[in-house]
Amino acid sequence: MLSRQKRYSSEDKVSSGKGMSVKVVLEKLMPQKTLGPLPAFTVFDALKMLETTAESGSIGRGLLSRKMELGEGTTRTLISRMKKAKMMATSRKGCTLTEKGMQIWNQIKAIIPVISKIEVNELTFAPFCVATLVRNQAAKVNKGLEQRDAAVRAGASGATTLIFKDGKLVLPTVSEDVSKDYPKAFTQVLHLLKPAENDAVVISCGASLKTAEYGAFAASWTLL
Repeated sequence: MLSRQKRYSSEDKVSSGKGMSVKVVLEKLMPQKTLGPLPAFTVFDALKMLETTAESGSIGRGLLSRKMELGEGTTRTLISRMKKAKMMATSRKGCTLTEKGMQIWNQIKAIIPVISKIEVNELTFAPFCVATLVRNQAAKVNKGLEQRDAAVRAGASGATTLIFKDGKLVLPTVSEDVSKDYPKAFTQVLHLLKPAENDAVVISCGASLKTAEYGAFAASWTLL
């Protein structure tokens, strides 16, 4: 998912095609909550599995496990759940997305068209940082606290949420013009994500690339 640059039209919607949102479809893959141990994977692992498989075309289970940094048993369980949901197929050649799986992945890309590593700037605060563009969702951002908290729950150190409003990149409650107050961050965001009016941008930071990326997933998920 890193460094994706495709944009979609304003008519695109994140839906499964049958009235159910992609967000709900993926969350239904998760184990039901019980009093026992927490599940070994999260909805963001499902999101990452869709991404990794879509980008590979076909991928062996072992390599998929290593790329996702998940145990093989956990990977096998998640693949099984995605096969049951008719999102994934397996063969001797490896794992591939079905037509339904690819449709869901494309619908996710419609609203989160860019996720990219971002270099250190005035708004970063950990060794690894990942930025996302969340299309047309600026109105859902309040102070950015919900996105920060979601990123932390996903294992990141935190997240900063910006919005593109009235032709300017804004950090709610802090800066009405990021280009003036945080010029390095502004230049990086403009170059990597190319935000447009009403877009939201999340910068998630973590101790590893995976925690930063999953923090970006989680923060963006609150805006879907």
